[in-house]
Amino acid sequence: MKVAIGCDPNAAVLKQEIMAELEELGHEVTDFGSDDPIYANVVISVGEAVAAGDYTRGVVLCGTGIGASIAANKVPGVYCALVTDVYQAERAALSNNANLIAFGAQVTGAMLARALIRTWMQYAYRPGGRSEAKIRRIEEYAKRHEK
Repeated sequence: MKVAIGCDPNAAVLKQEIMAELEELGHEVTDFGSDDPIYANVVISVGEAVAAGDYTRGVVLCGTGIGASIAANKVPGVYCALVTDVYQAERAALSNNANLIAFGAQVTGAMLARALIRTWMQYAYRPGGRSEAKIRRIEEYAKRHEK
């Protein structure tokens, strides 16, 4: 898969760990940077690239992951999940069709982040399951409110 990744300076070290894990798994990774202290700038760029179809998935990071996930979810077509455990990483893909994942570098260690990214990357959303109606409802709302 082609994966876009970006963060603010607080998360530059963890971003490198995640990039290494993705590359070890055989994914093509593009780094959107980590120099801008306004995390929304790089996060929006990652989100737009994924929403445009240039990348299959994206990874965004900031200190807690909260701001990055909020900013990412403002981009039409982005479904970003902030994950802190392996079950959430699995469900982000399987149940929620998340095309971006967010991490908090100040609250998530490197080994956990690697496990979370491995888990998320091994799963894909399967239409027709019990989450289908929930996903459809979110998509319908988003389409009605796009500008």
